[in-house]
This record gives sequence, structure tokens and C-alpha cells, in this order.
Amino acid sequence: MKVNDRVKKLRELMDEKGIVAYIVTTSDPHQSEYVADYYKDRAWITGFTGSAGTAVITQDEAILWTDGRYFIQAEKELTGSEYKLYKMNIPGFPTYTEYLQEKLKTGDVIGFNGKVFDEYSFEDIKDLFEEKNIRFIDEHDLIGNIWEDRPELPRNKAFILEEKYSGKSTKEKIKEVRKALNVKNADYFLLGSLDDIAWLYNIRGRDVSNNPVVISYALITKEKAYLFVDKGKIDKNVEDILALNGVEICAYDEVRNFVEKFESNKRVLLDKSKINRWLYSGIPSGCKVINDMNITSKLKAVKNSTEIKNEKNAYIKDGVALVKFFRWLDDSIGKIEINELSAAEKLLECRKENEGFVEPSFGTISAYKENAAMMHYSASEESHKVLEPKGLYLVDSGGQYFDGTTDITRTVALGPIAEEEKKDFTLTLKGHINLISAKFLEGTSGHVLDILSRFPLWQEGIDYKCGTGHGVGYFLNVHEGPHRIATAPNNVAMEKGMVVTIEPGVYKAGSHGIRIENVVVVDEDIKTDSGQFMKFEVLSYFPIDLECINIEMLTEKEKAWLNGYHKEVYNKLSPYLNDEEKTWLKNETRGI
Repeated sequence: MKVNDRVKKLRELMDEKGIVAYIVTTSDPHQSEYVADYYKDRAWITGFTGSAGTAVITQDEAILWTDGRYFIQAEKELTGSEYKLYKMNIPGFPTYTEYLQEKLKTGDVIGFNGKVFDEYSFEDIKDLFEEKNIRFIDEHDLIGNIWEDRPELPRNKAFILEEKYSGKSTKEKIKEVRKALNVKNADYFLLGSLDDIAWLYNIRGRDVSNNPVVISYALITKEKAYLFVDKGKIDKNVEDILALNGVEICAYDEVRNFVEKFESNKRVLLDKSKINRWLYSGIPSGCKVINDMNITSKLKAVKNSTEIKNEKNAYIKDGVALVKFFRWLDDSIGKIEINELSAAEKLLECRKENEGFVEPSFGTISAYKENAAMMHYSASEESHKVLEPKGLYLVDSGGQYFDGTTDITRTVALGPIAEEEKKDFTLTLKGHINLISAKFLEGTSGHVLDILSRFPLWQEGIDYKCGTGHGVGYFLNVHEGPHRIATAPNNVAMEKGMVVTIEPGVYKAGSHGIRIENVVVVDEDIKTDSGQFMKFEVLSYFPIDLECINIEMLTEKEKAWLNGYHKEVYNKLSPYLNDEEKTWLKNETRGI
């Protein structure tokens, strides 16, 4: 079925159920950013394949909301359908709740699938419509009812992440969680987010592409720890190791029954934004719910010394793979046909040569010329560009290794580039250097630091409609909270051991896109009468293309940073390269 036919089928079902507006989110029962194919409802009903967005379908309108990373992509992918694009955080476009407030009449019915709609969003929308006496129907998966060739649920085996990689045993982590439970005076800790569960129990899986997680729920009490999972995914070895660490395996579908049997008057700790409406509604009314950030979110964000040591090793391996790829690209461009897809495949081949590599950490963004203006562009067999020995080429990629998760972006010149492109690249580099070399007082959060990267761009009237940095998991999700660097307020301080990206950029529709991304770990710097100061230690090591820089725009301090960084790149990567690769890298890291 084409998209418009799918919408027509959905409207027929809505009419049968008396639903006036149906909300389709980008989610699964665990509020994951990236979901298994089975849960790609929003992509299927809209045709928009980006990782973020919400659709609302009424009998006479179909609208998609998405953020600035995807405006260009969404406009292209919605072409030919009846969907209208509403741009999030842009004046003139209402939010989906504002749209519904305007659209719906007293007594109307809103529908959604309660198994993939988080409790926080439900309570928010319920409060908004209280005066209109709007009713909600959340028990129907209407998309599933019309999606005839829906992919099956994943049934991949789970595996244990050994302590030599995790740095802490499952038993130790559970002990930390129980200590926090006591501090918060809670009896139950209900956990739905997959990366939190994977971190807590030191398990990994292949249920979601590029995210080594296992579809599951977890429950921690003062005496017991449970994992609710498809038992077919757990072999005897995994079961035995979990049992030794005090974890009991239960069937995935049993979680609601457990929740319904919570003792009355007990206190349940959970994050409403990470628990779906279906599961939350099973909590007995006599229980006191403590809505707070998941205990595990903060614990896993601060990497231990073993994880940091391993990650440094992973980034060296990753840098070596990048050297092999970009040297091949330099040697081959203009001699053989290379397109965005075949280039990404070659990069994957280079990463696969590394010991401990499992899979990419996200779908590689291989974007040439104007395609790079789409922040999360994805080349396809139907739509991709052939690379030529001219213009800018952006590659945002990463790997999942047993010793860490990598994420790096480089924008390179494949030949001559325009002066505007060189200027924009240099402004991006100035912003990158400004932030990555910053010293900041302990307790500072990412939204305070964000301006450092934007300042050179803002002086030229340029901005990028996304954050500057996100946390990165350890052999887990490439996007990890609770910390981030962005203009949006965030009260989570940058603590020693937190890993975060620094990735300013310039995106000009129809022309070019530029991003320079390195990953850093927060560390302590000097301590003075003013307090403890912090700094960023670089983890990513690969050259920044000198051919893209207008050197006259750089200050002496910026040149010194770049020369120092490039010296480190050569020193760290060259021992693992052959003579030809060393020669190539020596030139790419030459002093300016």
C-alpha cells in the first residue's frame, strides 16, 4: 500500500472505534529512540524514515511533526502524500498538542497505542484536554491491525558483557541501585528503558539495529532483582551468570502481572517518560509513585576507569579504520565510481577488520554536497549521489566494540571547494576548538557551555538547529543521557567520567553541510580558590581536513590547538599503520 492508502485504512478503523484523532509516536514499549523494525509504526504510516517525529491523523488531515535535524529530509520523503510537515520549535507551527486543542471539540476521542505511549506524555495531554471532556482510547494498536507485512519481533540471543569490559559486576550495580532506593525511600524500582537494563545486568543483545540491547523490563526491590524477557533469548550460560548475581528471569509478558501485585501503600520509583501507559496503569492505586530520573541513567553516564581505558583503545582502533578508509578514498576518487552507499560499505569493511567490532553504532551518514545539509541524511538504493573529485563530503559514523561505542564526523574536500564552503568549515572548526579546549567550573551543565561552540557562527549570522553534543553509551546506545550540550536548559552537571560529543556544524539547504565531531570525556583540571575546574579529554583521533580551512581566519591559539591535536593523532595511530598509510597520515597532520 502507498502511504495515502495506509492513511485511508487507518481512518476506516478510527471511524469504527469512534476515534477523532489518532496519535502515532516514534517509539516502542520502552520509549527507545531507535526501535526494532516491528515498532516502526510512524515510519510506516507516514513514509518519513527519520528517528524522531510524531504523526496525528484525523478524518480530514494528516500531519507530521519533526525537529530541525530532519526538515529537509521530511519534506522530500512526504512528497506525494497528503501529509503536511509541521516544524518543531519554529514560529508559526503549533505543537501537536496545540493543534489538537484547536482541532478537537468537546467530547471528542483521542486514540493511541498505550503500549508505546509514555505515561508522562499521556498525563500532559490529559491535563490539557480536561476542560473539553476529551476521552482517550489507548488499548488499540490500529497500525498493527492494517500493517499486513509487519516484520516479526526480534528473537536474538542475549549475551553477557564480561567484567573486563564493564568494570563492575551486576551484583555491584544492583547494590548501588538499592543504596539509591533507600535514599529515596522507595520499595520498588521499575525500569523500562533498554539501555539502562543492559547496563544494570551487564547483558547485551541484537534486538535493535546498532543498539546492542535486549527487549525487556527490569524490577528491583530491596531483596530481589527481576529481568522480564523472552526466555528463548536467554541460554543456560546467561541464566546461570545472572542467577549468580541475584537476578531472576521471568517471561516478558509477566511484567504487568507483577506490577498489579505491588503491595498497597508501597513506594514505586520510576521515570514516567520511560514507562509506557499500559504498564503504568497496572500499578495499584494505593501505591505512591515517585517520578524521577532512573537511578541507572546517572550511574551509567559516569564511566568507570575500566570503561574509559577500554574506550580509549576503541577510538584508536576506530581511528585506524578511518585512516584506511579515507586514504582509499583519496587514492580512488575520480578513478573508479564511488557513491554514497559504496563509500559507506567500504568504511564498514575497514571497521570489520578491527578486533572486537560488532556492528555500526548507527546508520552511517554518507552525504555528498547538498545531501550533507540534511543532518541525518540516509542514502538509499533509490536516492544517492556519485562522489566526484570536487566539493565537500561528510561522513558521520561509528562502531560498536566490546571495548566501547564510537561516534565521529569528518567533512572533507574531495577536490576544489568554494570560498563560502571554506569559510563555513573554518567557522565550524573555530567553534569546535572553542568548546573542546574549554575549562569550566565543577557543576556546570551542558546548556551553559553550548554558546562556546556557536559563538563564531553566530557572529556571522549562522546557527544549526540541533544540539552540540550528546552523551555516548559504553557498548550501548550512541545517544545517551541525561547530560547533553545544547541550547535547551539541562540541569545535569558535566561530571568526571561523562562521555560526550562536540559537533557544531553549518547546514545550507541545496548547497552543503559541514560537521566536525569529536568525542571527549570529562576530567578534572586545576583546583583554585574559586573551586574545582573541569576540562575535556579528547577520545577521537583522526585528522581535520586542512584543505578545507581558511588559515587566515584562525588565531594563533587555534592553530596551536590544531597542530597539537594533529601531532597526537599521528603519534597514536601511526604505530598501527603500514608505511604508505603513515605517509598519508603524516601529510594530513602536517603543521600549519
